Amino acid sequence: MDSPAARPLCRLDDLVDGEATALDALLPDGEESLIVLRQGDAVRAWLNICPHAGRRLDWAPGKFLISRGTLVCAAHGASFRTDDGECVGGPCRGDRLRAVPLSVENGEVRLATEPAARLSGTAG
Repeated sequence: MDSPAARPLCRLDDLVDGEATALDALLPDGEESLIVLRQGDAVRAWLNICPHAGRRLDWAPGKFLISRGTLVCAAHGASFRTDDGECVGGPCRGDRLRAVPLSVENGEVRLATEPAARLSGTAG
């Protein structure tokens, strides 16, 4: 059986440059919703869980608000920098989104083959 990292999440061309979308991924702890953000040829991902209240960040299913380089949580307005996921405004200032490392190989976006312990910190 293939490992989760062996299966592509999507094609890079399926992602709109500068926008974030939700994708489901099978992680070591089970299936999770990810926030996937494309910036040129780079792709970053975080668990779709706000550290403030544990709710999803999307305004509508799979749709996220990005304003002035920050990803804004729909529930309480927390703002997370799109380069590293750190909360720079709102009720969880100083906390951060849990990054999920990705790679782009032959135009396919995949989970990186890094250990599960690396699910905190930055990705991209």
